[in-house]
Amino acid sequence: MHDPTPRTPVALVLAAGGGRRLGGRPKALIRYAGRPLVEHAVATVRAGGCRDVTVVLGAERDRVRSTAHLPGCRLVANPDWAQGMGSSLRAGLAALPSGAPAVLVMLVDTPGVTPAAVARLLAAHRAGAELAAAAYGGRRGHPVLIGARHFAEAAAGAGGDAGARALLAAHAAELVLVECADVAVPDDLDTPADLDRWSAG
Repeated sequence: MHDPTPRTPVALVLAAGGGRRLGGRPKALIRYAGRPLVEHAVATVRAGGCRDVTVVLGAERDRVRSTAHLPGCRLVANPDWAQGMGSSLRAGLAALPSGAPAVLVMLVDTPGVTPAAVARLLAAHRAGAELAAAAYGGRRGHPVLIGARHFAEAAAGAGGDAGARALLAAHAAELVLVECADVAVPDDLDTPADLDRWSAG
């Protein structure tokens, strides 16, 4: 159930990719640990503390809607998903509930991100961070947390597969890196070799 005026950061799961290098299967429906990746991503952000979850769908979105079990999620269609992740970030930001204090942006193809990593980013926001990103050995990765005052700038700078990169670069001085290497793995799932490695892991 959505909180009409969320008091804690909301989650935005970007799950629109077509999985071109994975044989054209939509990434949202690739199975990991016995369920579609999109279900795994939603469960991760919820277990980490996000009650309100928006999911952006693109490739084969009707099949994803009918196949994946996503109760209580706000589902947003991105007809421009083939243009890259930036278009999905814009679509998702436009659909967030009014009054959301911040958004935690989760990529569907990062199954190694854990609830503990999500919880650390939410804790950074409670401590005052308006921009935060999970870090792995000091290197910025995902998820990323964006405070409400940056939503418009994030949307304006999102293009191609860059996502929030322009925003984070412009505000590097205030970006809080939250080390998560001890509780999560940043690798994404892009190729059949990646899928084999994750499935074997």
